[in-house]
Amino acid sequence: MTPTPIEVEEFLTWMAVERGRSHNTLVSYRRDLASYTSWLVQQELALGTVTTTDLERYVGQRRSSGRAASSVAREVAAIRMLHRFLLDERMRGDDPSDDVEGVRVPAGLPKPLSEAEVVSLIEASGSGDPVSRRDRAILELLYATGMRVSELCGLSIGDLDLEERVVRVFGKGSKERIVPFGGACAAALVDWFGPMGRPHLVPIRWKRRDDAESVFLGTRGGRLGRQHVWAILQRYGTMVGIEDHLSPHVLRHSCATHLLDHGADLRIVQEMLGHATISTTQVYTKVSQERLVEVYRSSHPRARRR
Repeated sequence: MTPTPIEVEEFLTWMAVERGRSHNTLVSYRRDLASYTSWLVQQELALGTVTTTDLERYVGQRRSSGRAASSVAREVAAIRMLHRFLLDERMRGDDPSDDVEGVRVPAGLPKPLSEAEVVSLIEASGSGDPVSRRDRAILELLYATGMRVSELCGLSIGDLDLEERVVRVFGKGSKERIVPFGGACAAALVDWFGPMGRPHLVPIRWKRRDDAESVFLGTRGGRLGRQHVWAILQRYGTMVGIEDHLSPHVLRHSCATHLLDHGADLRIVQEMLGHATISTTQVYTKVSQERLVEVYRSSHPRARRR
């Protein structure tokens, strides 16, 4: 059997329908598997006959090309799932990826903003024109809830309850969770939905039906995209001098770390962020501990005395 787009498409369809993977995840799988199947063609190999040795050669080539370990690890994961699918569907009788050694990814700790930096970032947005009101609401909501940027961009008006101060979020695998937010965020959202905010960005005619229900709109009246949100953060980050390490995910890290700093239960933070396992959330515990040590050593009068 030679590698064909049909085989990959069947796998991606199965991942979407049976496993409920998101559009963004499927795009990543498609890209990684395209690189893999192209390499197979170049090597005159086929999905039905590729061996463990062949796979190890491919992984070695990807690592030697200078790609980040995390990127190679993601590719290996996609290849494993593809071959498991081929085995389960009886497209071949074994799984050559079973014995392929995994790629170790160095454990990196998230670098959250300080509470003062978050305040300065949000204050930089102001609340004057409609765009500023929108941007402030975005910053407040990202920090208040720790939601992912894709989750924020996918929000519809019906997902918000301003009276109860909760938002319905659809995370990875279309899993739904209810996340609370505080008074500062609620005030920013009320301001955004007020007469001087969102109504000014509503177009005369919607391009897509879904745009009319979007919480956040672009200047042309369409649903705001992820890249636009990144640009918003970079703009205000530049204003306050923290653009070098700022992204929507940094606000997610900051939300989790600050909650734990102030005594929040780890299980609550896990539920709030939509982590599938507690181990994913536990990394923030280490961050909080390291921040505690750092503050102590820089603040206690006898901390540096031998």
